[in-house]
Amino acid sequence: MTPEVLFWLVPLASLIALGFAAIFFFNMKKADEGTDRMKEIAGYVREGAMAYLKQQYKVVGVVFAIIAVIFCIMAYFGMQNNIVPVAFLTGGFFSGLAGFIGMKTATYASGRVAQACRDEQDGLNKGLKLAFRSGAVLGLTVVGFGLLDISAWYLILDNTGLIDAQGIDKLVQITTIMLTFGMGASLQALFARVGGGIYTKAADVGADLVGKTEYHFNEDDPRNPATIADNVGDNVGDVAGMGADLYESYAGSILASAALGAAAVAGMGGTYDEGIKMVMAPMIIGAVGAILSVLGIFIVRTKQGANQTELMAALNRGINFSSVLIAIAAAGILNVLGIENWLGLWGSIVIGLVVGIAIGKVTEYYTSFEFKPVKFIAENATTGPATVIISGIGVGMISTCWPVIFIVLGTIGAYLCATGSFVFSAENMSMGLYGIGIAAVGMLSTLGLTLATDAYGPISDNAGGNAEMSELGESVRSRTDALDALGNTTAATGKGFAIGSAALTALALLASYIEEIKMAALHYGESFKASFFSTETINSAELAKMNIAEFMAKFDVTLMNPKVLLGIFVGAMLSFLFCGLTMNAVGRAAKSMVEEVRRQLSDKDVFEGRKKADYARCVGISTQGAQREMIVPSMIAVIVPIATGLIMGVPGVFGLLAGGLAGGFVLAVFMANSGGAWDNAKKYIETGDADFCGKHTPVHDASVVGDTVGDPFKDTSGPSLNILIKLMSMVSIVTAGLNVAFSLL
Repeated sequence: MTPEVLFWLVPLASLIALGFAAIFFFNMKKADEGTDRMKEIAGYVREGAMAYLKQQYKVVGVVFAIIAVIFCIMAYFGMQNNIVPVAFLTGGFFSGLAGFIGMKTATYASGRVAQACRDEQDGLNKGLKLAFRSGAVLGLTVVGFGLLDISAWYLILDNTGLIDAQGIDKLVQITTIMLTFGMGASLQALFARVGGGIYTKAADVGADLVGKTEYHFNEDDPRNPATIADNVGDNVGDVAGMGADLYESYAGSILASAALGAAAVAGMGGTYDEGIKMVMAPMIIGAVGAILSVLGIFIVRTKQGANQTELMAALNRGINFSSVLIAIAAAGILNVLGIENWLGLWGSIVIGLVVGIAIGKVTEYYTSFEFKPVKFIAENATTGPATVIISGIGVGMISTCWPVIFIVLGTIGAYLCATGSFVFSAENMSMGLYGIGIAAVGMLSTLGLTLATDAYGPISDNAGGNAEMSELGESVRSRTDALDALGNTTAATGKGFAIGSAALTALALLASYIEEIKMAALHYGESFKASFFSTETINSAELAKMNIAEFMAKFDVTLMNPKVLLGIFVGAMLSFLFCGLTMNAVGRAAKSMVEEVRRQLSDKDVFEGRKKADYARCVGISTQGAQREMIVPSMIAVIVPIATGLIMGVPGVFGLLAGGLAGGFVLAVFMANSGGAWDNAKKYIETGDADFCGKHTPVHDASVVGDTVGDPFKDTSGPSLNILIKLMSMVSIVTAGLNVAFSLL
């Protein structure tokens, strides 16, 4: 069977994924909404979430329009292909649309999950299945739109005459141009993550610091004015934000692998027939993974009274089942395609799958209250909030060790499997980097399922809020709390998974930057300067024939080059600057929220429940704060790579991306795991399982302070870093033509 025939699995899988997403959505809509009070609470959350997204998309739309105009100007002057502005917009559109659909589903599902949990015989299982399948709408929408966008652009570029090249050179140009729509997806994802993270944590901090520690309200007490804003924030941050984030990772890993495959074959003097196999492999594996993820979704179920270990095992069954099937299917795909080293590349894919699962397990260990690290933090709450914070930071720092080791070992293994050799050499580098890229595809091949586990978290959290505000009783709340505690762990696991996939994808994108520089150099003529501050001239035709090792040697991309070292410093610093800006943004918005909650609760009628709190005012504070604060951090990620490329050329960009990747990855893991551990330490204390545990005690108050510090760690700054890493790579790729043109001035 030819690669061209197998390619049609990609749009077919897209339709299957989107079809099942629609089925799960409409099945969820048929479920019982519950009492009138439950409908009212769900309506408040839905209205607030949609109002926020409407406002965010207005701001993002203006930014996208400005950048699209700049790209049009660059295309007019020949700095990039004319199709880039359109590709940029479609990437952003599908990324935003996936997040919007996922959030719309979540806001409809949460009240229905609470109602399902009212069943005394099978409430826990019904709630789990409904929440998980509602979360699967997001997962399947993301992979469905990603595969649709990829297949559509490939068909357009391959069949419309927009590419003036033939043979393997045409494949190189098609795959390199397709990478540019990833910048639109990355930028939209960053806005969604940063804006949603600021929104949700401003509300959460306000609700916790005043409602829980000052007034000793229960979680989601209807008297707390920030409760609705908090529930809205769960959706705009962990559903819309995560969906946009992983859409970009998913598409980026497939596109980067395809581009590296075409470049590897071209660099070895291969033919079109050899190249098309390498280009199609990641696309088809992604397609088959989407179909098999649907099967895994139907396996997830549990029993009444299940503990956290049993609930997590129910989710893991689906993921492990799909992962095994994908590993088997990938071997068949590579063999049928007739790729020469198919067994080695299959090994790279399996390594990607294993690394993804391993990072998830480590994250689960450090963030679930079934294990020692979280219990250790909870025990430290007996001596006050300071020791909670100290122990949480320590646990988070220690937790970075194993993810880094897994990424290092996985990268080495994927590289060596792909080259078919246990020797690192310049000749093997192109194929080795392709192996790393396709390992990222393997890791993300179960995304339809793994993203469902992440979106499940805020749905179950909101279900608990609905149950509390609707006064459904302790038995219902105990079931929603069990689902919510599991959701905290799955959300932390999802963030770890997203960060790990970002590391592998960013490595592949770094190599793709080289191919974009080559294309830009050929476009500008016979030669160009290495950088603006350089006198050395490089022959474009010779450059096009260089492999990656020769390219890096020509541009002196070594640690002895000060430009590389300076770029590394800037890249590492940028991660901390970005986190500082977003943390302070949460602090400013949270301060306004705390003051508003205190003002409202000073009214005795509101405090005693005789007068309804003004939920809309708190929603407005979070919305305004998020819109105001998200612009500067997001634009830094765009401006710095462009400035670095213009000033320090290719060596500076390599250093920037390397420093950003290393520093950003470790910092992101630390922040996500610390935040998740603090959150579940509070949940553990609320269960009352140990002698020192219990709600509304000094120990509980100390854990709430730790959880409040961890909120922006795990839901704003930490998860935004993996997008920052990839967005800087995407910006560098898209503006490579500008760098080359500027060097000729």
